[in-house]
Amino acid sequence: MPEENVSATLTVAAPTATVFAVLADPTTHAAIDGTGWVREAADRAPLTEVGQVFRMDMYHPGHPNGRYQVANQVRWLDPPRAIGWLTGQEKDDGRLEFGGWTWRYDLARLGPAETGVTLTYDWSAVPPSVREYIRFPPFGPEHLTNSLHHLAELTVPTSGGRTPAGPDGVR
Repeated sequence: MPEENVSATLTVAAPTATVFAVLADPTTHAAIDGTGWVREAADRAPLTEVGQVFRMDMYHPGHPNGRYQVANQVRWLDPPRAIGWLTGQEKDDGRLEFGGWTWRYDLARLGPAETGVTLTYDWSAVPPSVREYIRFPPFGPEHLTNSLHHLAELTVPTSGGRTPAGPDGVR
């Protein structure tokens, strides 16, 4: 049976708490995204608890509507070691429906200003009905590596000692 997840790992030159703070801020996710599909955070509150739902505005030319929105539910939150979510959508009646794929970041402190970050995309819980119309994974493994490099860029302090602003100007 083939693997139903893909991972990438990168060492980031930033403290673990700094890396975690960037990941817990939905307004940075468009800048982190390695696919170019994430456009903007519709819910801007920091991720602080398991079960929290945050929505992201998306664009994909292969999507029937082009522009769409996903609803993510936080499934792992262990500051500053792990954060992850299940992706789905909000139905017209307000009910959330999840497709079975997850995103998870695991962080390991390698030194006072160095963090090992592993990003895992897992589709093992995707039901056959969804697999009929979405191919998994829907992108190549290089997109995870791209995401980690974007994350690293966001965590590098500027000359003023502050983290660079995200795509919407938020630091």
